[in-house]
Amino acid sequence: MDLKLSYLGHSRLEGTNGSRLLSLMPNLSREPVAFDSALQNPLRFREAISALHDVVVNDLRFKPRDKSDYEAWKKAEAQRLIQLRQQAYQQARKEILGKKEEPTKELERQYSKLRSKYWNARQDYTNYLRKHDMELWRLLMPCDPVITVAPDVVFFECFSADESSYGCLTVNRESFGSSDNSQFGTTNVDYSWNLYHSFQALRTYRETRLKVDPAGFSVATQGQADYREEKIDLPPGWLRGFMQIQSAMSLPMRRVSLSREAVYSILAWLKRHKAKTSPRALRFELLQGQSPRVVLEPWEQRITSHGTVYDGPDSEPIRIWGRQRLLVLSRLLPLAESFDVYLLGTGLPTFWVARLGDMRLTVGLSGWTTNDWTRSTALDVLAPPVKAPREVIDRVAVLLRERRSATFKEVEFHSLAEPAVTAAALNHLAHSGQVIYDLTAGVYRWRQVMPQILGEAEIGPENAELAASRPLVLKRRVKLESKQDAPGGGKIYFGEVDRHEVEVVIDADGLIRRGKCNCSHHYKSGIRLGPCRHLLALRAVAENQEIQTDAAGWYSRLLKWTNN
Repeated sequence: MDLKLSYLGHSRLEGTNGSRLLSLMPNLSREPVAFDSALQNPLRFREAISALHDVVVNDLRFKPRDKSDYEAWKKAEAQRLIQLRQQAYQQARKEILGKKEEPTKELERQYSKLRSKYWNARQDYTNYLRKHDMELWRLLMPCDPVITVAPDVVFFECFSADESSYGCLTVNRESFGSSDNSQFGTTNVDYSWNLYHSFQALRTYRETRLKVDPAGFSVATQGQADYREEKIDLPPGWLRGFMQIQSAMSLPMRRVSLSREAVYSILAWLKRHKAKTSPRALRFELLQGQSPRVVLEPWEQRITSHGTVYDGPDSEPIRIWGRQRLLVLSRLLPLAESFDVYLLGTGLPTFWVARLGDMRLTVGLSGWTTNDWTRSTALDVLAPPVKAPREVIDRVAVLLRERRSATFKEVEFHSLAEPAVTAAALNHLAHSGQVIYDLTAGVYRWRQVMPQILGEAEIGPENAELAASRPLVLKRRVKLESKQDAPGGGKIYFGEVDRHEVEVVIDADGLIRRGKCNCSHHYKSGIRLGPCRHLLALRAVAENQEIQTDAAGWYSRLLKWTNN
């Protein structure tokens, strides 16, 4: 998808009369957004925005060791030996035949060799620029950060370079002084490495103002010397990632509170130890009324969060991978009051919220580092299959656009629909890039990721397994054989789908938690990449009537979890 960015100048930090002005240049191709107010705690903001930067540049994909110098020496040595042999051969041939050299040329082989040499050199040059040329920041971050100015908060959102981590810095309006020039909305802000280095100059002993400069909206920018336009071809994963994040944030999750000391112990252990054998997971052991425990595998190092108590029901151990990404929280430890962890289940995404007084940093992590939000995770198909009519979606959109934020109960009251239908409408708006769920505040916020509403053409088609499950249901290839109550609530359904023996566990929240199927999709990944078509088809047949008759029940349970 092509995205147009227009800026008047660059974001910068300026010094004026002993104070500092942090001026962020908004994207002039989007709706006007303005904000100008003094930061009450610039030190806390500096550390939080720097941690958000660490999320952006975080890239834990495997990188082979740099052996370019050694390989260059080997090639040079091999070439030298080849030349010596060729010279000896030609000399001997001249002496024997007594005539001039007449070498043969193998054109195709030489062409292939030189072409390979060219592309290898081009890739090496690209990698070098990515590390050393500040002007090519786009190689690290496909799109400038998204900033949203709302009546109660200002928040920044971004993605990591490997698209496995999401960061959101939320700053309460109480963190700022009074602002006479505010205009609510969402836009991109010009960002660069120089701006990141400028953040490090923020201090508590001098006033710092945060300004989203609206000047470019009111002047003839086309004639300005520092006006510039950029056209970016956004990777499909960037957009799908935002959609999958919203799917995860709006699902029922277990909230676990961890003390700062517990998080410090986790990060310190990971920093000092390197696992040489599998498994390499964080295992949460949760018992109601007791302090949560986190076990670091494979060492079986147990860390207990003293001073916090788990309020939810007992849970089987929940394991998550890609734990090295949590090191981005290290910088926040001196300022953090506590941490909340939101868990979906084993191998599924998690959200870590660092509470920093009047600020909070939310870091969303996919199930494991290589299972990014965009190509693998299919979280939206875990939720009950309820569709919202167009008129309900429009009513919800109008309400949130006017109010900027609302709780689920407020949205339900104005939507004039059942809770499950209201939830489906909110999920639809999230998938089109218009709504985001604030985990800590428990409200839905109006936030348009892109200037236009996103559709299938921009974010890609729906999940392939979900699409393939519908013909199975329509052609009556699904046979529900039996069902029974599941331990801890919910149902277990047994059946046969397209000649596959299938078993699916639906928990009390209406989500698919486990399943059994002998198809290749389930054999390879279970439900970590989304359930297979056979599990989805059996769920659709088994629960369709129950969801329709108990439409209010599902989201009431969701509210119970998100408010715990």
